[in-house]
Amino acid sequence: MPDKNHNPDQRYGRLIGVSLGPGDPQLITRRGWAALQSGARWLYPIKKAEERSYALDIAVRGGLAVPPDAEALVFPMTRNAEILAKAWSRAAARTVELLAAGRDLVFLVEGDASTFATFGHLARVVRELAPDVEVETIPGVSSFAAAAARINTTLAEEDDTFAVIPAAYGVALIDHLLDEFDTLILLKVKPLLDEVLDLLERRGLLATSCFIEKVGSPDERVVSDILSLKGEKVNYLSLMLVKNPKRVRGELRRGCRKRAELPA
Repeated sequence: MPDKNHNPDQRYGRLIGVSLGPGDPQLITRRGWAALQSGARWLYPIKKAEERSYALDIAVRGGLAVPPDAEALVFPMTRNAEILAKAWSRAAARTVELLAAGRDLVFLVEGDASTFATFGHLARVVRELAPDVEVETIPGVSSFAAAAARINTTLAEEDDTFAVIPAAYGVALIDHLLDEFDTLILLKVKPLLDEVLDLLERRGLLATSCFIEKVGSPDERVVSDILSLKGEKVNYLSLMLVKNPKRVRGELRRGCRKRAELPA
């Protein structure tokens, strides 16, 4: 709900979500780079107090000096609704407090700020507390786009289709989507890795699948022999790119012209 003590004369700074790409600082856009050096105050996400920030590390590896007043916001990795609600409330309230000083804030985002990112939810809660806050989102390279480039493959060509889903939706849905899309990106495969591997082996898709972990970072790992990962504990920041060349396609409607009306 909007702040009951809303002051129409209050002038807030802008909240800017800066996409940094998935790990390689050279993938930060010129627009993102300019925002980071604009004099705005930095905010960056961490999973728990005193932990390193993956997003902040990308900026540091790019040669940027962390401003002395940069501040971490804690977003815990939990499914406990009560803990999450309190953490989001604290993060949004602190963000609004800083914006009320009139200075712009840049929130550092790994990957792309519009795709499975913390920033969208934070911006939404901030706007609920302070509707006058201006929000800007600077787009960036997503992990799956970088992964496809890393292994020199395409996500889609011509009439191809592709989908991006968290693997947590389960193997039943993944099995179904393999028949609907030419390329399937499975994000955060860690919890279901063995089950996904069993499915791909059963479907005969091991040879056309690839596992990529922390793409673009110094700890990047690319595994083509994905069955070798069976029983292994992988990083949270991992994905699998699956191509299904056997997919049967339906008929396509070609062209974009409106169909001519038949004479009466």
